[in-house]
Amino acid sequence: MTPEPTFQQLSERERATINWHISTYSSNGGAACVEAGALSDGSGRVAVRHSHHPEGSYIVYTRQEWEAFTSGVRAGEFDFHS
Repeated sequence: MTPEPTFQQLSERERATINWHISTYSSNGGAACVEAGALSDGSGRVAVRHSHHPEGSYIVYTRQEWEAFTSGVRAGEFDFHS
């Protein structure tokens, strides 16, 4: 079964209502980080953008996608080492 694609386009109004968050682990007050915020439409979707380009591109994840990703982060699945 193929999952439903995540709807990526947001209106300016939808983008304006996102309460963006920057990790407290980011140095320089978030100057080198991504920002994430839940959409206020009740869908549970989460948008992610680069903190250097807040008016630029963004990715929208479903609640299930976001929870899978953050669970993987907490489990160390994305601890990339050179």
